[in-house]
Amino acid sequence: MPTNSEVEMSPAEVDAHLSRHETGVLALARGDAPYAIPISYGYDADERALYLRLVSTPDSEKREFLASSPEARVVVYEEDGDEYASVVGVGPLERVDLDALTPETIAQYGETQRPLFEIWADDKPELDIELYRFTPETLTGRTVVVERDEE
Repeated sequence: MPTNSEVEMSPAEVDAHLSRHETGVLALARGDAPYAIPISYGYDADERALYLRLVSTPDSEKREFLASSPEARVVVYEEDGDEYASVVGVGPLERVDLDALTPETIAQYGETQRPLFEIWADDKPELDIELYRFTPETLTGRTVVVERDEE
């Protein structure tokens, strides 16, 4: 029978976890309908904010959920052998107006590796690339070690 040890991450460990990764899962909810997608992000540890570039088409489910200003949850996780670590942030997802961009925020979006602006051809005018900032109201992490019985 496996035994587990579970440890809460310190704020510094949470920041380190988010800083060394670039992908996670964004989950949105609207009424009883859930929606989750893989994302790429840049992380600013000083502001404890994630910066996302989200691409959608006019009739996409993603665009419908984003338009409803839903509560958001971001999960960033990793597995290394018998050790599992995850960070979960909960809070509002804010669309960033292009007029509000500063050199500092542009640098944060540069950290988001996927989707790259360059991959979309000019003949895709229906694609909408929007910038978002996620500043979680709660940000927690934990590490779980599974010790397996050797047979």
